[in-house]
Amino acid sequence: MSTVNELAEVGALMGDPTRANMLALLLDGQAHQASELGSVARVTKSTASWHLARLIDGGLVSSERSGRSRYFRLASPATAHMIETALAVAAARRRRRVRADEALQRARTCYDHLAGRLGVAVTDALTRGGCLALFEDGGEITPKGRSFLAEFGLDVSGLRSSRRIYCRPCMDWTERRPHLAGALGAAIATRCFELGWIERVRGTRALNLSRSGLAGFERQFGITV
Repeated sequence: MSTVNELAEVGALMGDPTRANMLALLLDGQAHQASELGSVARVTKSTASWHLARLIDGGLVSSERSGRSRYFRLASPATAHMIETALAVAAARRRRRVRADEALQRARTCYDHLAGRLGVAVTDALTRGGCLALFEDGGEITPKGRSFLAEFGLDVSGLRSSRRIYCRPCMDWTERRPHLAGALGAAIATRCFELGWIERVRGTRALNLSRSGLAGFERQFGITV
């Protein structure tokens, strides 16, 4: 099969509304059961399983078993990046600001990193503070950034051993500006969860910010969301 035909196949997998709804939920980076994904897509569990089988065959979704239950998640960070980029392109086509849920606009996960106004604000703070340099398809943490993030509790040197991209910009589909992705973006999000600054809203990618989180983001990054 030619590369162009493979591109068309991926487009067809994403183009079905039922599968698109499932993929959008899976952008939260978590594993979900077929019943959860079917509920979001408003189809039966059996129909959801059929669509999930197609997504697995197409390499967009992977599955794992835990006891008698089967869970599904996006196959890779690259898959998540593709979906988020597609959302940004779709928003740009409409030539108006995306009408997304306010909670999603404020703070959400994009696979395993921060997105929405929160994600963009953190990225801007790191860039403005001379801690991060972002390029079109990659990025680099500066010596100042390594010290800054070490104080935040991150060992950024260890992230380079990861098989995934170290850091890169990811176009935010609601803000239409980049937030930070890659291993570094994921590590920052994980640290925020560990500190109790953010917590997931069940059944959605939206994040709640705790009181300590509101204070922590302002103190550490100088931002107010």
